Amino acid sequence: MLVVLGYIVVLASVLGGFTLSGGEMGALFQPNELLIIGGAALGAFIVGNNAKAIKMTLKALPSLFKGSKYTREVYVDVLTLLYLLLVSARQKGMMSLEGEIEDPHNSAIFVNYPRVLNDPFLMNFLQDYLRLMISGSSNAFEIEALMDEEIETAEHEAEMPADSIGALGDGLPAFGIVAAVMGVVIALASADRPAAELGELIAHAMVGTFLGILLAYGFISPLANLLRQKSAEKIKILFCIKAVLLATINESAPQIAVEFGRKTLLSTLRPSFLELEAHIQQVKASSHTPATEEGA
Repeated sequence: MLVVLGYIVVLASVLGGFTLSGGEMGALFQPNELLIIGGAALGAFIVGNNAKAIKMTLKALPSLFKGSKYTREVYVDVLTLLYLLLVSARQKGMMSLEGEIEDPHNSAIFVNYPRVLNDPFLMNFLQDYLRLMISGSSNAFEIEALMDEEIETAEHEAEMPADSIGALGDGLPAFGIVAAVMGVVIALASADRPAAELGELIAHAMVGTFLGILLAYGFISPLANLLRQKSAEKIKILFCIKAVLLATINESAPQIAVEFGRKTLLSTLRPSFLELEAHIQQVKASSHTPATEEGA
């Protein structure tokens, strides 16, 4: 809803200032200018992106009007889930996790964390590296290099919509100038008309420049920035999981490994040590599975 609020502020400020200055709102209503700018921008967007980028951009747009997907609660769930999995592995051996990760929907641990279980992006990353650890791949340097490569690829993919929208925003002022120039051409072709009519035609032409700049910097470019913020949140949680698993490979205790992951989080979303500890203790107290009976 912050996007809608921001748009309202932009329109109220610009149109309100224009009206208070004595401008007439009707002069800004130029559907032909909007057709030129919008159509040219759409065409350039199609030309400048492949089918995958277009599909990802269209899929990402609805998320802009929703709150952040990766909240403090999701991070607490991820860290607690990792702790329980690592405690189980510590008690029974890594092979005990094979059933958990191969059929997580019937896992006594995963089913308690639906926000993680129903996120394919997180589950694929977590399952893949737990499988490597189960198979005996315990070389921390090799696994870290592989994780970094996958995270870099995921980051590049996640930023495709932001790059596409950003390029669209960058082009709108130029398309506004195109619309304005075409309006000026029409005005000059009508130079034999009375001065009042000629002035009106030129004013209409200038609206194209106004619309192009307003749409670019007031509407489209901010969306690209917001998409980059959301993609950064999406990637940050992978770094959290990476830190926990690498600490485990380096033989850190589950509680210490989870602390490594907690430290990678942004301060605004990071649960405190005591908050996370209290949550884990609460989960352990309410569970009767052997995997959660060991002390923190």
